Amino acid sequence: MPDANIQDLKPILVSFDLCPYVQRAAITLAEKGVAFDRRTVDLANRPDWFKALSPLGKVPLLQVGDAVLFESAPIVEYLDETHSPALHPADPLTRAQHRAWMEVGSSILADIWGIETTPDKAAFDGHKQKLREKFTRLEAELGQGPYFAGSAFSLVDAVFAPAFRYFDVFDRLVDLGTFVGLPKVQAWRRVLAARPSVRGAVIPDYEVRLEAFLRRQKSHLVTLLP
Repeated sequence: MPDANIQDLKPILVSFDLCPYVQRAAITLAEKGVAFDRRTVDLANRPDWFKALSPLGKVPLLQVGDAVLFESAPIVEYLDETHSPALHPADPLTRAQHRAWMEVGSSILADIWGIETTPDKAAFDGHKQKLREKFTRLEAELGQGPYFAGSAFSLVDAVFAPAFRYFDVFDRLVDLGTFVGLPKVQAWRRVLAARPSVRGAVIPDYEVRLEAFLRRQKSHLVTLLP
């Protein structure tokens, strides 16, 4: 367990405005009630200080005093171990299952990236089908809600909320049909979208910036946009 003095330091979340992995960390910090500062970088023009801190050249980073954490999974796990309330289940088996579903969330983000960027229609359709299959699997996994594991918000919810947020923009522009006939997933998506930690995890003009990013891509998706 880190020294209590380390826990008392105000962390710095190094961010990029559209990164869903940054959102995971921001949501977790907000759920814990941890005050933090943001430092935003331009990933198209990475500054030297950022390159020195980030072994993989990616965000998020969490600076805690002189220590730097990278990759969203270790960041949210660290926060869960050092600040209450706990967002992971206490039972080891259930906790491991939650971690596995968090990996599913990451695979969904990879498919979303494919939707956003691939110029190939067959690849686009493949990512679209994978998204549909994964959310259908989630429909069977979800209980009565309102969250992934029932009444308690968990790190799984912090992982999936940024993925759902993409569809707030997609749904205005193109019909992907991802959630048709999936009432539990749709209800989960709505509840997460209304949660203050989720709403506050992005900048106010996030949707405008995301749409602008989408329209800059030489992708199959762009050919479908109005």
